[in-house]
Amino acid sequence: MLSLQEISDRMEIQDLMVRYSHAVDTGQWDLLDEVFTPDAHVDYSAMGGSAGDLATTKKFLAEVMPTFPAFQHLVTNSSITVAGDTATARTICHNPMLTPGRDGASTLMLCGLWYLDTFVRVDGAWRIARRVEEKSYMYLVTGTSV
Repeated sequence: MLSLQEISDRMEIQDLMVRYSHAVDTGQWDLLDEVFTPDAHVDYSAMGGSAGDLATTKKFLAEVMPTFPAFQHLVTNSSITVAGDTATARTICHNPMLTPGRDGASTLMLCGLWYLDTFVRVDGAWRIARRVEEKSYMYLVTGTSV
């Protein structure tokens, strides 16, 4: 049976992952400072992205995400293990992304992945210290209209 603290920790971690998605989907890169630790390592290389520190991650996202006319990050089915002030999780991310095409036609890229995260509690708040993407699939649907 989970204690009230364990339930609270899990809910706070799930909320943190939603805040990450919100920051990315709205292009508010500075909100990521409230999601990650200052010394976080973020590895998006499994899906063709960057790997590095938080500054590298924010720069990569700020350059790449605006090239997609539409996208959403849905995070779900988190398997979270809490051990005091640290935690780990494996979370599904479904990320449809629209890529611009010619003559109004676009390509819908469906990205399925897992986030493998390590969390730490910093000054009473959970933060992501390490995030690694694990690829499940990438599927293209061409001729999609906007």
